[in-house]
Parts: sequence; C-alpha cells; structure tokens
Amino acid sequence: MASELITNLDTTNFDSTIKASTVPVLVDFWATWCGPCKQLGPVLDQLATEMGAAVQICKVDVDSNPALAQNLGVTSIPALFLFKNGVVVDKIVGARPKGDIAAFIKKHSA
Repeated sequence: MASELITNLDTTNFDSTIKASTVPVLVDFWATWCGPCKQLGPVLDQLATEMGAAVQICKVDVDSNPALAQNLGVTSIPALFLFKNGVVVDKIVGARPKGDIAAFIKKHSA
C-alpha cells in the first residue's frame, strides 16, 4: 500500500493533480496482482521520502482505472510515466532499481 507521501489517482483527480503540480509528477501504473508492481512499491515509498518536494509520486491502479491506462497507452505494468507541466516527458516500463528511477526523475527535474 502507498505511503502517505504517495497520492492515489483516479479519473476524478488525475488531470487536476498532474496539471496543478509545479514539480515533476511520477505516476506508477500498477495492479494488486502484479508481482513486479508489489516489489516497486517500497522503492517508490523510499524515493518519496528521500526526494521530498522535488517530485510528486502518484499511483494509478489499472484495474480500477482502465480508462486512464488506456488513454496513455499503458500495455504493460509496472509503467512509470513522468509528467512535467502536465505533459508526459518520459516513461519506463518494468521494475527498476531505486537508483535508476531516481536518475530517471532527476534527468527531468532541471
């Protein structure tokens, strides 16, 4: 389960959250039955704590919100989408080590 530092998104708050953010937003598309997604959860919790206000980390359960996943072309999970100024600037698919994800975020934080 996501920590209090991670925002759960759905169709009611996705657009407003992404567009309102003044920092990059990392969105994890995941599902409860997905093993690699479960492995990624604690990594994202650690990154949320370590990176603080430099990034907003959010999660979208693809089973509860299939339209959001479909609209962004998510075909495999976990899928991490990085938004900046309300627009997708990059994405990675599959579980990755914490250092890779941190570098992925920092690449777009400048």
